[in-house]
Amino acid sequence: MLYIHNAVIHTPDRVIDRGAVLSDGGRIVEVGPAGTIRRPAGAEVIDADGRALVPGFVELQFNGGFGDDFTDDPSTIWRVAEKLPRYGVTSFLPTIITSPLEKIAQGQAVVAHGPPPGFRGARPLGLHVEGPFLSPAKKGAHNPRYLREPDLAAVERWSPATGIRLVTMAPELPGALDVIAALSSRGVLVSAGHSGATFDQAIAAFDAGARYGTHLFNAMSPFGHRDPGLPGALLTDPRPTVGVIADGVHTHRSVIGLTWLALGPHRMNLVTDAMAALGMPPGRHLLGDFEVVVDATSARLADGTLAGSILSLDQALRTLIDVTGRTLADALPTVTTTPARAIGIDHERGRIAPGCVADMVLLAAGLRVAATIAEGQVVFSA
Repeated sequence: MLYIHNAVIHTPDRVIDRGAVLSDGGRIVEVGPAGTIRRPAGAEVIDADGRALVPGFVELQFNGGFGDDFTDDPSTIWRVAEKLPRYGVTSFLPTIITSPLEKIAQGQAVVAHGPPPGFRGARPLGLHVEGPFLSPAKKGAHNPRYLREPDLAAVERWSPATGIRLVTMAPELPGALDVIAALSSRGVLVSAGHSGATFDQAIAAFDAGARYGTHLFNAMSPFGHRDPGLPGALLTDPRPTVGVIADGVHTHRSVIGLTWLALGPHRMNLVTDAMAALGMPPGRHLLGDFEVVVDATSARLADGTLAGSILSLDQALRTLIDVTGRTLADALPTVTTTPARAIGIDHERGRIAPGCVADMVLLAAGLRVAATIAEGQVVFSA
């Protein structure tokens, strides 16, 4: 059992000052004012000392970190997962970018095999497959050798049950709408991204079942006041959740603020698109097949093309709050309930509530991660 008290607890519907949480067996049992929840004998105790206790962060686009790239070597997923809690992440979608279908199958097998003995870290919930059904004109840092048109046979075995949670594809490609409909019917979240889709083509994708947009404004048709393209559809149609890389590099700070005004916390989802250089010093690192040059603020191919990021999810949250002037309570859904709802797990993750998985983050001054609890275990402490 784990008993956390003297915390400012952010629940789905209120903030509890001087609150307490009791978890047992990896699940939250009770949440409320500290005086109403008994501390069981023998429970591990954490005194939050008046700090904020928030749900564990849910990351939907994460290519690797700490020197490891999931596309290059899917077997590193669990190793990276052990280190992710330092950024408040308690569950995530390892992202495999454009590559042979066999590489995606390897990633599925790694997730299906489960954690190694003694694992303590963030939980991989299934893969985000970013490609290979992307527009060649909007490929970004994806290898054009492996791009292909959408194919029902290729995705026949893709579902949450087989380790595929999210698929990014260009909806304007031939056959895309049929693949979107098939994947969506199985519970896979389909995202429009790396795409030159027009506004009308994007709406057709939403009609077919797509419900997400991958890194808004990046690797997609430009937004114009007469030709709004895919960004205009993502910003104005109420159906999709929209991923945003809030690092001030992929998306200018002013545009982060405008996006917040358009989407709000229940459709805006902060992602990092982080790659192997996260948590590492500047230098040269891998993203899929390509060598990426990393400096203090960005990761780029030799020609200057952005190639993922070195952003952490806690920093993205701090940036959003700084840009918008909103409170922690206002912004929290963008990294908790909103991504959890997008992939259909909000009944058990992304919330501090009885019955939910005991994924929580204790935030210190400046919204820095002081401790991370994953499935009822303290997996990081600053």
